[in-house]
Order: sequence, then structure tokens, then C-alpha cells
Amino acid sequence: MSSASLHFSFPERVNERAARVVASVVAVTLAVALATAQAWLVPVLAVGFVLRVGWGPRFSPLARLAMWTAGRLWSARPVPGKPKRFAQGVGAACTLAASVLLFAGTQATAVTTGWALVAMVAVFASLEAGLGWCAGCFMFAGLQRVGLVRADDCPQCVGERS
Repeated sequence: MSSASLHFSFPERVNERAARVVASVVAVTLAVALATAQAWLVPVLAVGFVLRVGWGPRFSPLARLAMWTAGRLWSARPVPGKPKRFAQGVGAACTLAASVLLFAGTQATAVTTGWALVAMVAVFASLEAGLGWCAGCFMFAGLQRVGLVRADDCPQCVGERS
């Protein structure tokens, strides 16, 4: 195993119920940010996304709390980790871009675009939290179908969506 893979590891399997707890907190936090125009919440969540992409739950306080909470409330429901990591990466990209637009944007359109990204992530996090439908996982499977992601990265994804 390379040094990079040791430092930037993500679990092969994740508890889908813990992922839904994380999504619930993200959705509620972004809804509060939108409703109260508290832009500072967006980069806080962006840091969380980056931590989860890079190291899974190891350094993310939210992910650790979600694992603890889900483990006490429900039995584990393991799902492939790579699509969830991809989804966290999409969330990171969107919240980082929104943060830049909200704080560095000098034009109203930049700020509006930042809040639109926040709203989009809030909607997708709500779908994950409430229905268990992960937009990032759906995108991951689509990228597998067109050959941009190797089929062996998530054989379950290929089987479910063929």
C-alpha cells in the first residue's frame, strides 16, 4: 500500500444509515444557512466534506458522530464506499465553490450563484437523508456505464443499474 493511500484512505464499505445521518445534518445546516443568510456555515460544511473525502470518518467530527449515532439506533447497512466518496467529493466541490462565490463575489450574480449551489446541495442532501437516494452515487454509476469509471470500482453499482 502506498504512502498516499495510507494517508488518504476511505472505507471500502460504509454504513448507509450513518451516511444518511450525515446528509440530514448537512441538509438542515444548509437550510438554516439559506433561511438566515448565514454564509459562514457553508465553508464550515465544505471543510467537513473535504475531511470526509480525504479520510472518510477518521477526522470528520460529523461523520464520527453519525457513525456513533447510527450504530446505536439501527443495525448497520453496508454499502460500497467508492460511490459515497465520490458523492462527498461532489459536495466538497459545490460547497467550496459556493464559499468562494459567497465571500469573494463582488457582483450580485456571484452571490446568487453561490446560494443556488447551496440550495442544490441542500436538496440532494435531503434526498439522501429522507429517501436514501444518493445523487453522487447515481452519477458514479452513470460514469461507470459510459466507461469513465472502472466497472470493478463498484461491481454492485454496475449490477444494480444495468
